[in-house]
Amino acid sequence: MKGAAAIAGVGAVSATAGARGDVGQMSDRAASIQGGASGIEAMSVADLQEALASGQMTVRQIVQACLDRIAAFDKTGPAINAVIELNPEALAIADELDAEMAQGNSRGPFHGIPVLIKDNIATADQMQTTAGSLALDGLKPLRDAELAELLRTSGAVILGKTNLSEWANIRSFQSTSGWSGRGGQTLNPYALDRNPSGSSSGSAAAVAAGYVPVTVGTETNGSIVSPAGHCGVVGIKPTVGLISRAGVIPISHTQDTAGPMARSVADAAALLSVLAIQSSQDPAQEGSGSQPAGAVGGAATPSVAPVATPVSVASPVADADSPRYPPKPEGGVPVVDYTTELDPAGLQGARIGVLRSAAGFSPLA
Repeated sequence: MKGAAAIAGVGAVSATAGARGDVGQMSDRAASIQGGASGIEAMSVADLQEALASGQMTVRQIVQACLDRIAAFDKTGPAINAVIELNPEALAIADELDAEMAQGNSRGPFHGIPVLIKDNIATADQMQTTAGSLALDGLKPLRDAELAELLRTSGAVILGKTNLSEWANIRSFQSTSGWSGRGGQTLNPYALDRNPSGSSSGSAAAVAAGYVPVTVGTETNGSIVSPAGHCGVVGIKPTVGLISRAGVIPISHTQDTAGPMARSVADAAALLSVLAIQSSQDPAQEGSGSQPAGAVGGAATPSVAPVATPVSVASPVADADSPRYPPKPEGGVPVVDYTTELDPAGLQGARIGVLRSAAGFSPLA
């Protein structure tokens, strides 16, 4: 299986817009979020890259447009509440990236692209990393999670942190998805009386509401693909260890993984290309079963030997001598470009249905 079908096979792609019947009609407020998409909310990663390359937009303009979109829909209006914290340095970072472009320089393939990441992923900046818990309120890590470092190296602007089911849904089996003590309740942009599933609730809702083209979520058991399905976006849950978990607050070292969430398969594949690396900090790449360095309770482990040739996303099984993980990129250039495996005709002839029950389990109280 190749292309869109191959990637969709490990992700979640659902259509929930306009779902009726068991989930009720889409409210006028929810419809207003989706209707008439023509600005930043409709632009893909490739669209933004083209706008930057042609000089039609600056990084500052893109970042400001995303911030304006968040201001209009996250805490006011429909009050989706997908974002738990914004990066106060976002516009300053945008100016730095614009200055570099003016000199003919680019950090990498995501130069100037705004990204939101889940609040269990460490960042060494002015933002907190709390997993949504008041127990960690005020915690500012001393170093980036490895995937956050990769985003910065690629030129991405980490715009902020997304809300989540507190402690990535291990707080309580009785707590509603998308709720945290620090962040409150995230809503499903397509059905504002429903939760968006979880635990990567804010990451899914932020993409669905058009805040940014891509976000990063994490999954132990359905926490990427379930909210992606409920919010009608794309989520990819990679093989454990393909994306380094170093600096991500853990639940299970045998199941945890981070993964991209996006409005399109192409954007999700582009982000996966940036994040999928060989890492000396995540022993899952050695099959050791140890915890990744930087995780709560984790310990540093010996370096993994560099690998030479990546395995194609389309390869169902690697040979015994094939490396499983691409090496860490130098200069922000991905070693594996998963977008080359996309096939525009991959779903030709397929029958696509609308899962009408996928806008949330039950109305919010």
